[in-house]
Amino acid sequence: MPEKLIYMDHAATTGVRPEVVQAMLPYFSESFGNPSSLYTLAQESRKAVDDARDKVARVLSARMNEIVFTSGGTESDNTALKGVAFALRNLGNHIVTTSIEHHAVLHTCHQLEQFGFDVTYLPVDNDGLVTPEQVAEAVTDNTVLVSVMLANNEIGTIQPIAEISKTLKEKANVLGRNVVFHTDAVQGAGYLDLDVQTLGVDLLSLSAHKFGGPKGVGVLYVRRGTPFEPQQMGGGQERQRRSGTENVPGIVGLGEALRIADGNREQAGKHCTRLRDRIIEEITDRMDKVHLNGHRTKRLPNNVNFSFESVEGEPILLGLDFAGVAASSGSACSSASLEPSHVLLAIGRPAAIAQSSLRISLGHDNTEEEVAYLLSVLPDMVGKLRAMPALAGAD
Repeated sequence: MPEKLIYMDHAATTGVRPEVVQAMLPYFSESFGNPSSLYTLAQESRKAVDDARDKVARVLSARMNEIVFTSGGTESDNTALKGVAFALRNLGNHIVTTSIEHHAVLHTCHQLEQFGFDVTYLPVDNDGLVTPEQVAEAVTDNTVLVSVMLANNEIGTIQPIAEISKTLKEKANVLGRNVVFHTDAVQGAGYLDLDVQTLGVDLLSLSAHKFGGPKGVGVLYVRRGTPFEPQQMGGGQERQRRSGTENVPGIVGLGEALRIADGNREQAGKHCTRLRDRIIEEITDRMDKVHLNGHRTKRLPNNVNFSFESVEGEPILLGLDFAGVAASSGSACSSASLEPSHVLLAIGRPAAIAQSSLRISLGHDNTEEEVAYLLSVLPDMVGKLRAMPALAGAD
């Protein structure tokens, strides 16, 4: 067992960078003023929020007044979908999304169906990709919103968002209507270009703790002119779009973390891609009955997702944890059973295979030595689990 924990679950959360912590500290105590007040102490907080908004806007190539701070990716996704759907409900009630979205999007769509909206859940291919043509074909003269994630949180597949946007606008022009386009980009920060002009999106969601910032704070980009009905009412903060006293330390941390992550994006991408490809190549070469989930190359630089036949994912995770490696599974554990991942089912994996997934998500601080250690313990561990009838899954 290694001397310290080897953390390979960066898609779940990341540690707060030390420089981000330092940037946040004054706003917990010394500069604790409410940004909505007028006196000097409060204006220190207001300036800090504005500076963070400027940092985010620069990374997204957006205007500062298009940046809305939220409590995280889940709120950003919820607010994006509900905000647009309710703002345009008199013009149409149809929404298009994909079958592999994060539950923050899928469950919001399910809720909107209870309010009378119709939702089309597009299927994906075996790599988890949806085509621009699929999206365009699903759009009708009743469609008000399309939501397609930039990169999948489980299998890492990157969607052709810019191409989808172009095709979507062409279809909308033919229909003579405006169709709003949202992308959940939570997993992309620090690895993918988030330029909203290049992506062609009207709304984009981010969460700070995925890129070295604190938990409990996120971003919703709302393009100027996008129909939007606020979902949180009160004092009218965030230009009437998200009421509530601003989380100044969190916002400061988010802005600094995003600035650093985007500045290191090329270097981190190359580093993680090298480690990712080594894991993929060695596991597929050395092990049998193993399936790579997600597109081989059109995937996040830091994402590896395997399914191993004849063994469930939970024992693998427990074995890795005992060996000092933190990773995750595409399966959700409940008190009664291990439910297969909706993403893996959507790409055509049988339920038994979907229950046997292992997601390894790397970070800039992972090393070649850590990968070598993972590769030294994982094959033997899976082999031993397969030899144990009580833990083995169906062939």
